[in-house]
Amino acid sequence: MSDGEFKSLVQRFYALQNERVEAYRLFDEGHQAYLRTSPHYGFVQYRQLVHEITLAFSGISKEMMQMKDRFREVYDRSDLAQHIERIQELEKEKLELTATLQIAKQNVLDHPGTETHSEEVQELKSKIIKTIAAISEVLQDFKYDSEEAE
Repeated sequence: MSDGEFKSLVQRFYALQNERVEAYRLFDEGHQAYLRTSPHYGFVQYRQLVHEITLAFSGISKEMMQMKDRFREVYDRSDLAQHIERIQELEKEKLELTATLQIAKQNVLDHPGTETHSEEVQELKSKIIKTIAAISEVLQDFKYDSEEAE
């Protein structure tokens, strides 16, 4: 395979990560809009958003796994494949934390004055920040290792 194809694959990796970031932004905006409909939440619209976001994440994840296999099998770059695998694990963790955070934020609204819900929100935000930092670290490793090939 050519050097140009390798570079295109690396660029596609970054494009997929950007798509993921945009999907998270839309997910967060949609959840904020959903919370503003409290106490009679607009669940139908939110459920549709969750469905669309799920499809987006699923498509990104599927393409990432194909890319991981391509780096390993076509380019003999198990280092890059391992970075992608680690990012996938961290992104899964981040998505689970994000969904749990959304429920916790709704609990804060539904049960005002209950300190445990507010504490849970802060704890989840902290875990998400740590997960994002770990993703950034792996992205830096991917960048370094992929540029090493040039």
